[in-house]
Amino acid sequence: MNLRIAIAQLDFLVGDVAGNSRRVLQAASEARDRLGAHAVVFPELTLSGYPPEDLILRPDFLRCVDDALQGLAAQVRGIDVIVGFPERQVGMPYNSAAVLREGRVHCIYRKQALPNYGVFDEKRYFLPGADACVFELHGVPVGLTICEDIWLPGAVEGAAAGGARLVLNLNASPFQVGKGDDRERVVRDRVTVAGVPVVYANLVGGQDELVFDGSSFVMNAAGSVVARAPAFEEALFAVDFAGSASLEPIGATVTPPLEETAAVYQALVTGIRDYVTKNRFAGAVLGLSGGIDSALTLALAADALGAGNVEAVLMPSRYTADISVTDAEAQAELMGVAHHVIPIEPAFRTFTETLADTFEGLPADTTEENIQARCRGVILMAISNKKRKILLTTGNKSEMSVGYATLYGDMAGGFAPLKDVPKLLVYRLADYRNGISRVIPQRVIDRPPSAELRPDQKDEDSLPPYDLLDPILALYVEEDRSVEDIIAAGYPDDAVRRVAWLVDSNEYKRRQAPPGVKISRRAFGRDRRYPITCGYGRR
Repeated sequence: MNLRIAIAQLDFLVGDVAGNSRRVLQAASEARDRLGAHAVVFPELTLSGYPPEDLILRPDFLRCVDDALQGLAAQVRGIDVIVGFPERQVGMPYNSAAVLREGRVHCIYRKQALPNYGVFDEKRYFLPGADACVFELHGVPVGLTICEDIWLPGAVEGAAAGGARLVLNLNASPFQVGKGDDRERVVRDRVTVAGVPVVYANLVGGQDELVFDGSSFVMNAAGSVVARAPAFEEALFAVDFAGSASLEPIGATVTPPLEETAAVYQALVTGIRDYVTKNRFAGAVLGLSGGIDSALTLALAADALGAGNVEAVLMPSRYTADISVTDAEAQAELMGVAHHVIPIEPAFRTFTETLADTFEGLPADTTEENIQARCRGVILMAISNKKRKILLTTGNKSEMSVGYATLYGDMAGGFAPLKDVPKLLVYRLADYRNGISRVIPQRVIDRPPSAELRPDQKDEDSLPPYDLLDPILALYVEEDRSVEDIIAAGYPDDAVRRVAWLVDSNEYKRRQAPPGVKISRRAFGRDRRYPITCGYGRR
């Protein structure tokens, strides 16, 4: 007799317990009626959304989840529903998965391995479970595990030792470059030892700085992926299992994984779309300068929200080249995005005249450059406030790393799509998007990058070339390599020391930056937390 398992790779909203419960019930009904599934498995912490963070510390929230679970269980008929939830108890809760069957909670599994690194703080919120959970499903013993359980030896093997012939793994595994290969490698390690197939059901969608790519899959006991869902898309699909001595998945579709640049692009689109829509903004606005960062941000925003929901503002200064305005207007028109030209010269002149007495006798410096950026920030935030459109900032990770950005100027805004995207990757993403349809003028990609805040300014006047800067930053920021190690790897002594000093001395700026999509193994924000006031490493 065949066993049919449905995977519900869905996008849930953190804190929307009632809405998440409705989605579970709808998907369960569809899995039963359309797919003919015996069970449907949902992601980790489905009812609360993931990550719920300090909502878990609220007793009223946990009561709300508990009530929702009981209400959901009462409505389940004709299909088993395996759903993740924070399990309330006296003291700290558990990160749990419940099997709902015929009007009641049939059994509960409690996550054993609690991650406490990178973006994960689960030991702050949950107690670890200790016991395997194996239940009978259509005549087949099935084990449950949750996310991190599968990254470490123990839980999967314990389920198999308890008689499980199939393991269901509920996940909220965020996207980062290379993560798909890592997941499949780890699951392969588990099935090789345990000798049972694994259903890996993952969350999809954006939640603040995290993006979940889905990419749910099924791996057979031999370590081969025999089913894989599309990345960055909701999906409800079923996989059949057959066999007596050993259980074998059959007849499923294996969607090829996305190429790396395509995956990053889709992660950024997903992050923008969900941040804007889940927070109920009317759309997005951004400053379009004629440079590659704002050009890519406009393309991402239009792809995420639709061109009609995006507004671009061109704000030339006395130092803006004519071709910058021409190229920016060309892109906006090509993409069908509404755009306005608002010169900042009147505002800049008013500020400099207002400050003339205070600045008397002092030479012009970056202060005047920053005033220009802040004039733009005020204009953009005014439009954002008036039209209820979120302001997207356009700075990239290379700039944020070394502080090449103006507080309350180009850093002003509500969401930073490129915050974790190094400059060299910005170019790759622009080329990728133009490969789909040409929306970014080639001259924008080819021109040397410039902030255009003083005559003939180029980024390389203030920074090492990006093909040198980005590799140094990758080693120093993402791998925590020392200055001495990076120099020993062949990078120029003066460049390495200067870059390290810039990174260390600009933590205060990054702490005030808006959230942005995490795509790397070490993003600024939840992932990398350094003190602002610090004596270590200041050179």
